[in-house]
Amino acid sequence: MNQMQQMLMNAQRMQRELQKAHAALAEKEFKVSKNGMVDLVMLGDRTVKELKIDKDALDPENGEMLADTIALALNEALEQIQDEYDAIEERITGKTGLF
Repeated sequence: MNQMQQMLMNAQRMQRELQKAHAALAEKEFKVSKNGMVDLVMLGDRTVKELKIDKDALDPENGEMLADTIALALNEALEQIQDEYDAIEERITGKTGLF
């Protein structure tokens, strides 16, 4: 087998491994709790599965703080997902952002 065929086979193997790992990541749950006000569960495909808001946080005087807390929870979950995505890429390809 020549070198070009070997490289192609390795690239195809990496692509299959990445697809499998990304599919598993898409189903993984990422949980974030913030200040006892917000509990968030986001899936690795970046969809929100569950959002719980403490009833005391629903006070109209807490509106801005509640919005900030939800944003913090969402951003933290998205960061966790991206970190895991980058770790998958590096583990399989040795680099991030290759495919």
